[in-house]
Amino acid sequence: MGRAGRACGVSAVKSKRVPRAVREQQMLDAAVRTFARRGYRAASMDEIAEVAGVSKPLVYLYLNSKEELFSAVIRRESAALVEAVTAAVEPDAPADRQLWSGLTGFFAHTAEHPDGWAVLHQQARTHGEPFALEVAAMRAEIVRFVTELIGAAAQEAGCIGELADREVAGLAHALVGAAESLAEWANVRTDDGTSGGREREGERGRPAAKDAAATLMNFAWAGMGRLMDGERWAPEA
Repeated sequence: MGRAGRACGVSAVKSKRVPRAVREQQMLDAAVRTFARRGYRAASMDEIAEVAGVSKPLVYLYLNSKEELFSAVIRRESAALVEAVTAAVEPDAPADRQLWSGLTGFFAHTAEHPDGWAVLHQQARTHGEPFALEVAAMRAEIVRFVTELIGAAAQEAGCIGELADREVAGLAHALVGAAESLAEWANVRTDDGTSGGREREGERGRPAAKDAAATLMNFAWAGMGRLMDGERWAPEA
């Protein structure tokens, strides 16, 4: 009877063992939250382990060091953001609709994951290599994607020869930069610790994802439309 009881106890312990992949994601979730709210330098492995509900030695066993943990967080959050943008695009739609849907995916993702966005947009960029390089690679991938969409729009408008590759790339960089700035404003934390992007539409003037995307389209696409129609701004002589 005693042996059976001990065997049953061992079996119960084994059944509660969390798979390594699941446990690692829990640690990354805890790290995202801690880095976003405390900052990279102030965040401690003790706090991350406590939030994850594991021991600090286990965090080191899985992710080696604070630097490697932060890099893993950046890679995961970058991949998730790129996936959200590309998955949101309607592939067979006109170029402007594709861009709008991609922007909507971007704003929806950053609003739903404000801690991940804070890590990418604030923390990783301010702590030098290799963290800034990881974010730069993610940003370059999004810029390439937007460049393709603007190029497709120019082709639809029949002005692909009038817009040089460098000009199309410049427009893409400007659009991505504007989207990042708008997401930063939309997701600013309020006094009660919530994110503006997660508030109900209309509260405190924070836009829903579709509204933020429409704002940027009105700002940028209308101007690009005039450019593609051959109308260019030039300073007075």
